[in-house]
Amino acid sequence: MMNDAILSQLAQVLEERKQAAPDSSYVAKLYGKGLDAILKKIGEEATETVMAAKDGDKEKIVYEVADLWFHSLVLLAQQNLHPHDVLKELERRFGLSGLAEKASRPS
Repeated sequence: MMNDAILSQLAQVLEERKQAAPDSSYVAKLYGKGLDAILKKIGEEATETVMAAKDGDKEKIVYEVADLWFHSLVLLAQQNLHPHDVLKELERRFGLSGLAEKASRPS
């Protein structure tokens, strides 16, 4: 499952958890706490990713990036977005110079 199929599967589960009782799963509980709790978790995971990278521990970096991506997917679902929205944006940027892409952004 080394393609975007896992993203679609995760997105489906995250959508289902939006309707679940907060005490039924970690994600349902996170949704129940609201946007601020989701954003706080993303911040924590981003910090842990930075710390793992500073330590140079490749296994820990992968683990922390997985946590960061997962919580970012929770945010996308909470905002009624899908991972494919992000993949489309990455596809749009592919082949563009970073400087050209940045200059093309709305101010």
